[in-house]
Amino acid sequence: MATLIAASAVRTCLGSGADTFAGLLRSECGVTGLRHGDPAELNVTAGYHIDDHGRERFRAGRLLAKCLTEAVAESGVDTERQRVAVLVGTGLRELSAVEDWALTGSGFPVSGLDFDEVVRETLPGVTYVTTLSNACSASGHALALAQDMVELDEADVVVVAATDTMTQSMLAMIGHVADRPTERVRPFDRDRSGVLLGEGAAAVVVVSESWRGPVLGRLLGTGLSCDAFHATAPDIEGISRAMSGVFSRTHRDPSTVDLVVAHGTGTVLNDPVECDALRKIVLGAGGDPLVTGVKGAVGHTSGSAALVNVDVALRCLSTGMIPPVVGLADPLDEGAGLRFVVGGPVARRTNLVQVNAFGFGGVNAVTLLEAR
Repeated sequence: MATLIAASAVRTCLGSGADTFAGLLRSECGVTGLRHGDPAELNVTAGYHIDDHGRERFRAGRLLAKCLTEAVAESGVDTERQRVAVLVGTGLRELSAVEDWALTGSGFPVSGLDFDEVVRETLPGVTYVTTLSNACSASGHALALAQDMVELDEADVVVVAATDTMTQSMLAMIGHVADRPTERVRPFDRDRSGVLLGEGAAAVVVVSESWRGPVLGRLLGTGLSCDAFHATAPDIEGISRAMSGVFSRTHRDPSTVDLVVAHGTGTVLNDPVECDALRKIVLGAGGDPLVTGVKGAVGHTSGSAALVNVDVALRCLSTGMIPPVVGLADPLDEGAGLRFVVGGPVARRTNLVQVNAFGFGGVNAVTLLEAR
């Protein structure tokens, strides 16, 4: 049984969800010089920063609160009168605050690592809050759980949210696997040089099909896999299982997909594997969708990546406009046969959109959204 998405809110380096989508249509790139840590020590000189809140501690939670407030207000949900659960997907939780505390030598309140307190302060009356720290597909996994909870009547409404900010440990990791600092993310490009972090937060409101309020689209389902193939490297079989799983779960044929909002990290390993999986599962079934992606414009928003893609997908469904893959000029060989949107936006009415999100350790989530 499908569910509905009643509202969506996003924060990226380009601004709100509406601002981000408008920037994508204009092919804007939000990369700036690195504002967190020592670029020389980290071997990272650039990032996709949100200007809100400066370097305040617990910044991830503050960004999360903004999106929660906006999405719930837009939906009209009453957290005091309805059974409202909140699932927060994240890759790094409040790790940046932990790092700040470590540098000062003071103690860290363990309860502040997750987001229960900030959610309950922002949305009084919620019945259930949990944080899923599930790498870069965290909010995609949370979306799958939310649909199950609504379908099983465990909640009237589930708010799926996500947040991640920059941490020195994650910056050091991406910096020390690169031969040279990456200047910008170039998804699916032959000359891509690696990933850069983007700060981001998002929230969507998931409700049943009996909902009588505003509706942005139908959440048909999410296919999941956890292949544990490698700590960081993607596996085509694991990703393919997630793709096949969502079509099986939703009784949709891959040939009917109009648009793919790809994971597209701009890394040496991810982009070819994602292309191979799309060719195998979607093109192999006779599909011919357009393919776009957002990380060239907003960076890799970690646990928020799936929901940022969902917000873009919903806006594509409602506007009939598909933004280009910012930073893509010369598609890699493995992309042969895929119709990447390059150079500028494309006007095309879409009905069925596939959203990809893949994470370290082979935790993969592939979601199907439909116009309503």
